[in-house]
Amino acid sequence: SECLIEPFLYQPSFFHLLLESYIVKLSRLCKFCDVRATSCMGVKSCKVECGITSICPDKQDVCVSIWRKMDDNITFDTFCHNPAHMLHGLVLEDHNNSKCEMKEVKGRGSQFFICSCSEDECNENIFFSSRIKQGGALFPTQFYIYMKDLAKNSNLVPLLVMAVIVITSFYCYRVYRQRKASSRCKRGPPDFSDARAIIIDDEGSDSSSTHANNLNHNMELLPIELDVLVGKGRFAEVYKAKLKQGCSVSEEQGFETVAIKIFPYEEYASWKNEKEIFSDADLRHDNVLHFLTAEERKVQRQYWLITAYHPRGNLQEFLIHHVISWHDLWMLGRSLALGVAHLHSDHTTCGRYKVAIAHRDIKSSNILVKNDLTCCLCDFGLALRLDNTLSVDELANSGQVGTARYMAPEVLESRINLENIESFKQADVYSMALVLWEIISRCNAIGEVKEYEPPFGNLRENPCVESMKDSVLRDRGRPEIPNSWINHTGIQVVCASIDECWDHDPEARLTAQCVAERFYDMEYLDKLSGRSDSEEKLPEEISTGDKK
Repeated sequence: SECLIEPFLYQPSFFHLLLESYIVKLSRLCKFCDVRATSCMGVKSCKVECGITSICPDKQDVCVSIWRKMDDNITFDTFCHNPAHMLHGLVLEDHNNSKCEMKEVKGRGSQFFICSCSEDECNENIFFSSRIKQGGALFPTQFYIYMKDLAKNSNLVPLLVMAVIVITSFYCYRVYRQRKASSRCKRGPPDFSDARAIIIDDEGSDSSSTHANNLNHNMELLPIELDVLVGKGRFAEVYKAKLKQGCSVSEEQGFETVAIKIFPYEEYASWKNEKEIFSDADLRHDNVLHFLTAEERKVQRQYWLITAYHPRGNLQEFLIHHVISWHDLWMLGRSLALGVAHLHSDHTTCGRYKVAIAHRDIKSSNILVKNDLTCCLCDFGLALRLDNTLSVDELANSGQVGTARYMAPEVLESRINLENIESFKQADVYSMALVLWEIISRCNAIGEVKEYEPPFGNLRENPCVESMKDSVLRDRGRPEIPNSWINHTGIQVVCASIDECWDHDPEARLTAQCVAERFYDMEYLDKLSGRSDSEEKLPEEISTGDKK
């Protein structure tokens, strides 16, 4: 008996855990370690390298293990999870198992295996099976056998014919859309040789222009009349203004509306960085703020950026004053993902090489709402061109930047992987997920819509980095996704994407392009729901701008 007791005498923490688990109605004991490197190659069975056993906080929790392989990097992640809630967009269907039997999940950008089980510490020993989870997809041979069996039952022939028609129609539509995109590319890039901005106002629509992505080198400055202040941030102020076009447009057209971002002389570096980002001709995109030109105003000792003006203001103010429909959510969310995907891409839609850009300050007040209820990204003062020639030291000098409320866990910790420029994109995706959550919170398709609240609304107005560390790192907190939100099929898909985008592990997050494609796949839901207008609390034009 002494020999049996002896191990516990030398492991008081384990004895305490075991005793406490009986006191608290047998809460589950699970291996609980953050993402850790492993030598397990994903074959037959393995034992996780985790020396921490934890009492699960929820009585319904089960044990979970995740094995990932990205290139030569292999990791294990072990923890507790309530199977009533989705995990990485998945339902834990096997949580009643006594053993942790791994199943592969495709489409994660890496090898991704997950298992769950309901015995104490059952996630310590994991078992790999040759059977691979295909997400419901059938292989061609399986599909043939399935169709043959269906054909034997004549009652199912009409249903079979209808299914073939639907699948064929969808395939033709996708091919048509791809060919249409290719035809646009064959026209080649637009001619950006004219350095003067030409503004065209189509009966009150958003301002647009020919490209002027350069400093205005004309001796005469553009004739601009400032109107009202619409935004103020750390580095600059934003004004609604009128531009008298003189030589570019006939005198009959008079003034056109633009936005002017004004930097004091002391903020030259911020102005220069944003101007250089905007000056990339390949940045042009429907979901990126349209840049007109830049000027140095020596008399006023100011630097100006002149852009298109969007009267609906920024997304945060828009959500404060509007309850939106599912169609509005689809439009806003899809366009946001497309804008971020364009920044992150190293190729244009026409296939030309471009330098990828990380925004590094994505938040709802740095996104403008256009008149067609699509988003466009603005405020590139902290943006970083992800040039492959940048050294680790140059990336490290970029510092911990952004808004604390929207910072990814690795940015809060100042532990971003500088060896991999994809890390900066992954941090952007985390911030984008928080904005998507904000959009959903104001959609009438979720049922009762509460007053607007930013992510982590329980914190003060401008939380500091340390406060966010407590919530995001220590408590592993994320904004709540109530069960009522996932009653709507489309919103359920968006919530699953959000859950994957704000994953604690940057490598596990979706790409912005993947999120955009999921919105495309939901287009049929949008058409079924109809295009109901959002409920407005205030007139359409709100005095907002690109606030910090």
